[in-house]
Order: sequence, then C-alpha cells, then structure tokens
Amino acid sequence: QVQLVESGGGLVQPGGSLTLSCKPSEFTFDNYAVGWFRQAPGKGREGVACISRRDGSLFYTDAVKGRFAVSRDLHRTAVYLHLNNLRFEDTATYYCAAVAMDVPPNNYCSGILVSDVWGPGAQVVVSS
Repeated sequence: QVQLVESGGGLVQPGGSLTLSCKPSEFTFDNYAVGWFRQAPGKGREGVACISRRDGSLFYTDAVKGRFAVSRDLHRTAVYLHLNNLRFEDTATYYCAAVAMDVPPNNYCSGILVSDVWGPGAQVVVSS
C-alpha cells in the first residue's frame, strides 16, 4: 500500500527548531513533486513548502521564507522540512503529500492540485 510516513513533530519553544521527515513506503519520490502543508486549529490547510519533481526547485509561502527549508536525499527516499526560528503561529499539524506530476512548486503549494498520497500528519506545537 502506497503511503507516506512522517516523523519529527513535537513541542518546541519560540525561536526553537525542528526537522520533519517524510518517507514513502513501497516507492521513491523519483516521479513525485512533494509538498508540506499545514493546518492550524480552526484554520484551513495551507501550502508551506514544495519541491518540484524534475529539478528540485523550491517554493515557500511568505510566512515561512527565511525560516523553513526543504531538502531531499540523493536517492529521493526522503524529504525533510527544517523548521527554524519557530513562532507561536507555526503551531499546526504538518502534512507531507506527493503528486506524480512535473509541476512548478508554487502551483503544487497553491492547493489546486489533487495529491496522490498524504501522510497522516505530524503535530508541531510552539509554546513557552
């Protein structure tokens, strides 16, 4: 069964850092664009950071630019979201998703595409 497995969520103080990982089971990310989305309590889901399939180009939503970074390993068996200088407003459930399309990362993060697979989510709580 095709699925994504996320890990790395937790409780962190403002200004702290976390790294989330997303690993596919039964496949690799060779043919997939990968995105990180988040949903805060009482709010809709938003695209946070996305990486394209072909050339690894990146997109970040304005709220996280300069603080978050996406990376993937050489064999495309994992994608990571590095969360730095965390703020209270970053508290959310973070979801990894993938779509088997060669699309610009900003398009994928816009939410207009239907992802092929989603992870179960990793909770990030920023609290003092």
